[in-house]
Amino acid sequence: MSEVKKIATRESYGNALVECGADFPNLVVLDADLAGATKTGVFKKAYPDRHIDCGIAECNMTGIAAGLSTCGKIPFISSFAMFAAGRNFEQVRNSIGYPHLNVKIGGTHAGITVGEDGATHQCNEDVALMRTIPGMTVIVPADDVEARAAVRAAIEKEGPVYLRFGRAAVPVINDRPDYKFEIGKGVLLKEGSDVTIVASGITVASALEAAEMLAADGISAEVINIHTIKPLDKELIIASAKKTGKVVTAEEHSVIGGLGSAVCDCLSENQPTRVMKIGMQDVFGESGTAAALVEKYGLDGKGIYAKVKEFVS
Repeated sequence: MSEVKKIATRESYGNALVECGADFPNLVVLDADLAGATKTGVFKKAYPDRHIDCGIAECNMTGIAAGLSTCGKIPFISSFAMFAAGRNFEQVRNSIGYPHLNVKIGGTHAGITVGEDGATHQCNEDVALMRTIPGMTVIVPADDVEARAAVRAAIEKEGPVYLRFGRAAVPVINDRPDYKFEIGKGVLLKEGSDVTIVASGITVASALEAAEMLAADGISAEVINIHTIKPLDKELIIASAKKTGKVVTAEEHSVIGGLGSAVCDCLSENQPTRVMKIGMQDVFGESGTAAALVEKYGLDGKGIYAKVKEFVS
């Protein structure tokens, strides 16, 4: 079996910005002295007059981007998720969200796959923070194909958008002719009848792997990729829950306020269903390799398989 191609979605982010630069002449990119790490340095090289390095000052960068958006520009602000969403929350809320400005936020190095940088830089709260801002679209792409498509879709959508990208290389799973990205629309990757696994980001590949192992045990798992956490594809989730009667959510994020909470909100109002949430269980991350941390916190295929099997049983 050939090895699966792996690409970090932060790489996809930088490459997508360059690809979109020619099609959107009003696209500008702002960085907080992290163009090398966020991979937006490739945009800086291609369009030096449309890139602004604001220094280590995310909050100031947000104000600049807000101003640029009122002049007809489409600004992307780029930094680690811990800073773009965490340190920057008040500025995003008041300077971008409240006036509903056309600013896009690229939060890279999200989740525990930041690895050795440790708990201070492993942002497992960004989706929860961004979900609370009225009118904010929140996207968590699963791979290179989806990340590139998400960047273009964000540019084409009027209003604020938060995009979450990772540091570590992840499997490319959407490289197929029929793949279509649409904001607010989940993707049914595998049909099943016994349990639904709703995943986002890196856990989508893990969920597919888990589904194969479950099938060997006679458990039919439906797998749904929810790349847009807000607005959520309620129709797809409700329909699947009606069919299987059990739902598991999987995310590289706290189980408080992220994908799991969004799915539970949806089902409690529309289709009361038993739900188990897989993710960071109200704990901080720790220093270690990305692979070791994913395994420790049960976000790999084996981890999801074991938890789903126990849940179904």
